[in-house]
Amino acid sequence: MALPFRLNSSGYERPETYSHKRLSQDASYRMAQLFPRTADMWLRLALLLLPLGLVGVFAAFVILSRSSYVTDQGWTVHQPVPFSHEHHAGALQIDCRYCHDNVETSAVAGLPPTHTCMSCHSQIWTGAEMLAPVRQSLVEGEPLRWNRVTELPDYVFFHHGVHVNAGVGCAECHGPVDRMPLMHKAEPFTMSWCLDCHQDPAPRLRPREAVTDMSWQYKGDRRELGEALMRKYHIGEGNLTHCYTCHR
Repeated sequence: MALPFRLNSSGYERPETYSHKRLSQDASYRMAQLFPRTADMWLRLALLLLPLGLVGVFAAFVILSRSSYVTDQGWTVHQPVPFSHEHHAGALQIDCRYCHDNVETSAVAGLPPTHTCMSCHSQIWTGAEMLAPVRQSLVEGEPLRWNRVTELPDYVFFHHGVHVNAGVGCAECHGPVDRMPLMHKAEPFTMSWCLDCHQDPAPRLRPREAVTDMSWQYKGDRRELGEALMRKYHIGEGNLTHCYTCHR
């Protein structure tokens, strides 16, 4: 269908020129209807909320990574025998090294073999039902399968003997085990927690002879004592915070 001529101030307008103008105006009108007037407001609001959302996600990640649901801090672990450190290390005052006899020389503290348990329980509590797995282990010659309470990642190197001989007490890492009916993880054992001690070990040190003493207390200046022990035990001569100290 041919478009009619239109008259303007300069004369007649060509049909194709009129057609292009109309189409341009119609297209602009239709484009304007695609976005409501509130679209700009929502866009600005989204740009404002996006960084706040990212900050919230990051904060939630940090909080969750330090929670007991991730670190297992304070949680007990099921064991084949409900061994009570409160009874053995607390009430009976049995030294940690009686059961963990490798703690001064080895990377691992070691777990007691069945005959260590039976050296006492062949004479006392001989018929206790809770000790049936121990007696069965002795008869069958199969060790008890204890479950780890504290388990470090494979890329972390930790040596019990190094720490014990440096004067780090058992309670510094494992908490007051002499008051634990069932053993639980007392500390988070995160990298930042380890670095807190490696950066400033002095307040956490004690004489070697007091490492396994759960009731040990120092009445003087703990930092002053620790600094003296650092000189005596040659602690800090290397870089305690270097990566290769714990990651090898």
